[in-house]
Amino acid sequence: MALVQVKVPDIGDFKDVAIIEVLVKEGDTIRPEQSLITVESDKASMEIPSSHGGVVKSLKVKLGDKVNIGDLLLELESAGAPAAAPAPTASAAPSASAAAAPTPVAAPATAPAAASAGNSTVTVVVPDIGDFKDVAVIELLVKPGDTVAVDQSLITVESDKASMEIPSSHAGVVQSLSVKLGDTVNIGSPVLVLTVAGAASAAAPVPVAAPVAAPAPVAASATPATPAAAHNPTAAPSAALPHASPSVRKFARELGVPLDELKGSGPKGRITQDDVAGFVKAVMAGGVQTKAQAAKAPAASAGSGAGLNLLAWPQVDFAKFGAVERKPLSRIKKISGANLHRNWVVIPHVTNHDEADITELEAFRVAMNKEHEKSGTKFTMLAFLIKASVAALKKFPEFNASLDGDELVLKKYFHIGFAADTPNGLVVPVIKDADQKGVAQIAKEMSELAAKARDGKLSPADMTGGCFSISSLGGIGGTYFTPIINAPEVAILGVCKSFIKPVWNGSAFEPRLTLPLSLSWDHRVIDGAAAARFNAYLGAILADFRRVLL
Repeated sequence: MALVQVKVPDIGDFKDVAIIEVLVKEGDTIRPEQSLITVESDKASMEIPSSHGGVVKSLKVKLGDKVNIGDLLLELESAGAPAAAPAPTASAAPSASAAAAPTPVAAPATAPAAASAGNSTVTVVVPDIGDFKDVAVIELLVKPGDTVAVDQSLITVESDKASMEIPSSHAGVVQSLSVKLGDTVNIGSPVLVLTVAGAASAAAPVPVAAPVAAPAPVAASATPATPAAAHNPTAAPSAALPHASPSVRKFARELGVPLDELKGSGPKGRITQDDVAGFVKAVMAGGVQTKAQAAKAPAASAGSGAGLNLLAWPQVDFAKFGAVERKPLSRIKKISGANLHRNWVVIPHVTNHDEADITELEAFRVAMNKEHEKSGTKFTMLAFLIKASVAALKKFPEFNASLDGDELVLKKYFHIGFAADTPNGLVVPVIKDADQKGVAQIAKEMSELAAKARDGKLSPADMTGGCFSISSLGGIGGTYFTPIINAPEVAILGVCKSFIKPVWNGSAFEPRLTLPLSLSWDHRVIDGAAAARFNAYLGAILADFRRVLL
């Protein structure tokens, strides 16, 4: 037996990519090309395969580590493979990999070699994205007429082991698309034609000429009979990993779906996103139980309270009663629906209702909008609510917290999420560091985030890190409601449409503009007295906004 070091091969132009999944453990027997870890950058996730087969002796990385080309992943005990074999490929610098690659990929002739003084066209092609072939186009991110910047994402492609966005090598206006949804592309395949201005087209050519160092010579030193088994989906099914791409794995992780309990409907039994969504639908309908649910069922039926032990969801042929139309749920609704269901079931919700007198604040808001109408800044009541909520969170820090096992994590930052209604469903963008921003800046960022939400352009960074959320129905109507807490937060504020209410001032009734407040809170962290004080303090700030200065 020889000791082999397995390192990160040439995976394209990536640096400091994070490990989001470790797929093997010490003592496992693995095959050549078996996936070891999943890494994710800001634009792609992919699985890193093993160059050898053998028994894992020691892991050199852990979840959350960042790796680069040549970094040591693990050590294997491999029969008949020299220990030093993988070093040249895995540790080679990009310049050395050029010497190792058998054939460089040439840049296409369509990229212009020189620029004229006027506008010219540039064909943007698929750059060197690593050892990929015939990857499918799963998303088109631009259309003819769009203006794109250098490095702006144009399309999303997905192979069996990675999904990634293909950036633009030039800036300009999209003249025509050379691909459509479902096409397969390779290095050098044309993506689109850009119209670029002046000498801009003389920029560096599309970086597809850099050769790729192939790890095949290293893998060839492994036992020759093993690689065939690596591609046999029926070999050792009990120990095999679920056959799914990283994007599907990530989707399953977000929904808490155990992939090893699914049967894939894709080629060679591959699990697709529809398989994951269908499994969630079946579980929620009561038609399927996960192994974990099945294990809890006996205890629940015995009255221990370990599970819900609900009746199966009714199966009805609605078409028997009249005409129907079936419409698939949007991706956002599928994800948010599962999260909302979990949050409502797991968190012991209690909701306090109160009212705030916003007569003076509304007059001030109207005056500010008139004063700033030329600048384009629009002050909404929600912007004032965000600023007021920060003051209340500072006064009552247990509302700016999260449960972590038996500990309460008290946050020293103030990131406020606000529910945004979009054509595809509800999303919650987050205003970061709201305590350090004025109402005008908060209003501006809200407008920008809401526009991105409507266009489906929100990034994960725009929707993470929240401490406290606000759900406003003020532009629609209603009086009070029970908002669902956005885990792992411990409270959420709901507001409805303000209304005029007669209020006794000591000598007479006078009309006052009143805002309904609905505060839902996690009873594991907050008690009723604290919630009542929070609402009362928030109402006092809204009644006299000068209190935010205190």
